[in-house]
Amino acid sequence: MKKFLVLILISGMFFQAGAQEEINRLSLNDVIYIAHQQSPDALIAKHRFRRSYWEYKSYRATYLPSLQFDGTVPNFNRSIDAVIQPDGNTEYKERRFTEYSGSLSLNQRIGFTGGQVFLRSGLERNVNIVSGNKDTSFLSTPVNIGYSQPIFQYNPYRWDKKIEPLKYEEAKRGYLEDKEDISIKATEYFFNLLLSQIEKEIAAKNLANYDTLFHIAQGRYNLGKIAENDLLQLELNLLRAEAAVDNAQLEYENNLFRLKSFLRITEEVRIELIPPTETYHFDVDVTLAVVEARNNTSDGLAFQRRLLEAESQVNQARMNGRFDAELYAVFGLTQTAQEFDNVYQDPLDQQQVVVGLTIPILDWGQAKGRIRMAESNQELVRTSVEQERIDFDQNIFLQVMQFNMQEKQLYIAAKADTVAQKRFDVTQRRYMIGKVNDVLELNNAQIDNDNARKGYYSALKTYWNSFFQLRKLTLYDFMEDQRIEFDENKIL
Repeated sequence: MKKFLVLILISGMFFQAGAQEEINRLSLNDVIYIAHQQSPDALIAKHRFRRSYWEYKSYRATYLPSLQFDGTVPNFNRSIDAVIQPDGNTEYKERRFTEYSGSLSLNQRIGFTGGQVFLRSGLERNVNIVSGNKDTSFLSTPVNIGYSQPIFQYNPYRWDKKIEPLKYEEAKRGYLEDKEDISIKATEYFFNLLLSQIEKEIAAKNLANYDTLFHIAQGRYNLGKIAENDLLQLELNLLRAEAAVDNAQLEYENNLFRLKSFLRITEEVRIELIPPTETYHFDVDVTLAVVEARNNTSDGLAFQRRLLEAESQVNQARMNGRFDAELYAVFGLTQTAQEFDNVYQDPLDQQQVVVGLTIPILDWGQAKGRIRMAESNQELVRTSVEQERIDFDQNIFLQVMQFNMQEKQLYIAAKADTVAQKRFDVTQRRYMIGKVNDVLELNNAQIDNDNARKGYYSALKTYWNSFFQLRKLTLYDFMEDQRIEFDENKIL
């Protein structure tokens, strides 16, 4: 039933007539659920992950065979050319040349070596017309098998095979962290509004109490039982209570707007928050939390990826701009003919081998400078990663310590709320029957009572914030004793 009501809220299926009088009560779980479905942060996180997914798919596609067609239909050239006659004289004649060609090639990238193997088949038709004389010829390459291979050069494909899977896994973990961050933000907005809601209730209750006390004090003052100073103090308290009601209402409307904006609720609906009554307390082992954080979170992978990228840059600086060579080899069949029927008959074999060299003679230390810069950057990255890993572990340690102490903190806050409420009730009753005449004592009891109540909900807010922070920093569900995961297909 709860999920059904939440789905109604998400889809905006509220009745426009009379809906303003209906109160929609939402728990913390409801707010978090809506935030995960339609908050701007949730939509951004989904699109960010989808982009990373398609980037990874594009990378994987570079290692799959590709089929490609190239064609020229046509290449037409009309010109006046000089033609040498049999008698040795030169005569200028009109020449029209038309070329039609098409080829189909199958290419396969070899990531380990950085080379490429291809299989190609093509056909070409040439029409040459000179002074009305038409000459047609065909050129076929039934099959060509070739291979191109850079030698002594930087191979980006070998490094991408190490780095790109890490980046995609990092994106998946980043999406989970974004989801937990949405829970943290939803908790923040929820308790901000809840505290405003409690503040409103406290302000309204204090106003009613001080109004009653002021009228009782007026009667006692007229009978000469209290001093004018006490009457004026109660009147001042009443005026402050009236101002507090207005301020509490303004703060409530402000936090209500922020919550509705975060949840993308545009309808004019009344919302009342249900304070959480259930909390989950369990001791988290620090060692387990650190291990899970290293193994599960995006930061743990980011450290490894950054080190690989720095190593790749050093390799690139060492290989590029030095001694470069490239091998290109082709073996195939070819044939020419004046008629199309003969162009594929008795094809002849053809071979081609090309080895290109680039040898820098003098570069004034450019290559050496690039290598030194890349090596310095690698050391910088390594030092930064080492320090960040120390800070990472320390942050997990502090977060675990904070969560483990929440049970005691909540108990203290709840006990303080109970004691302060009881003290105020006793002091108020004694004042009303005349056993307590000190207004300051009543004021102190009321202030302590209000602060204790707000302190309890602040402690509850700290607990839930710590609960979701621990999940985000470790991507581990300590209640269920399992890693936090998600189904990619639901996002894609």
